[in-house]
Amino acid sequence: MIANKHVLITGGGTGIGRAIATLFAEKNAKVTITGRRKEVLEEVANTSANISAFQMDISKEQEVISVISKATAQFGPIQVCVANAGIAEGKKLQNTDLEFWKKIMSTNLDGTFLTIRESMKSMLKTDWGRVIAISSIAGIKGLKGAGAYSASKHGVLGLIKTYSEEYMGGSITFNAICPGYVNTPIIENNIKSMTSKGISEDDAHQLMVNSNPHNKLIEAEEIAQTALWLCNQASKSVNGQAIEIAGGKV
Repeated sequence: MIANKHVLITGGGTGIGRAIATLFAEKNAKVTITGRRKEVLEEVANTSANISAFQMDISKEQEVISVISKATAQFGPIQVCVANAGIAEGKKLQNTDLEFWKKIMSTNLDGTFLTIRESMKSMLKTDWGRVIAISSIAGIKGLKGAGAYSASKHGVLGLIKTYSEEYMGGSITFNAICPGYVNTPIIENNIKSMTSKGISEDDAHQLMVNSNPHNKLIEAEEIAQTALWLCNQASKSVNGQAIEIAGGKV
């Protein structure tokens, strides 16, 4: 279903984005990955002739417009948009200043909106499309100690559901994947953050493992396979959904 289709994946250099890029490239899609770190993107692009990389900061509107336009001109209309890029940093709400709040929102929510908006410009000219946003279980429920992050991921779900309503009955579907704690570099960053507050590395790691109902970290490949499934013919009626992958009921 995705062979030779142009797939855009933001945050494609590491973690979930990298796993999706690798899987889709194996299925012979024309994959464009974007991200802030050029060297990481090039490392992924060098693993497959089906992957191309563009440096892009999704929080900067003109950059998103320019890069997605270039990618479209080079590889054709985008037919699968995976809005994956985001930052995961936590602060209690009462310790959150407006600068930190805007930092989280500009990437996680504004960046997701800009990515989808610009991808849709070419997708709407085709006869088939899939928009997939990577949200979080924090978009389903409040996440203690990460209010701005949780609010941004709730916003992503509102964005996806509204796009779904606006294009209902057409050839494009809009869905969000909401993972629990996934075994990616974000886990390492979270551990560093917790240890700076006096929590041991082992306790910090176990805290995230135990936050998933099945007491295991989720693998990035599980998210990638779900994204692939959303592009299959069998999921053509799945639209406007928040798909939880957390090892149990959230």
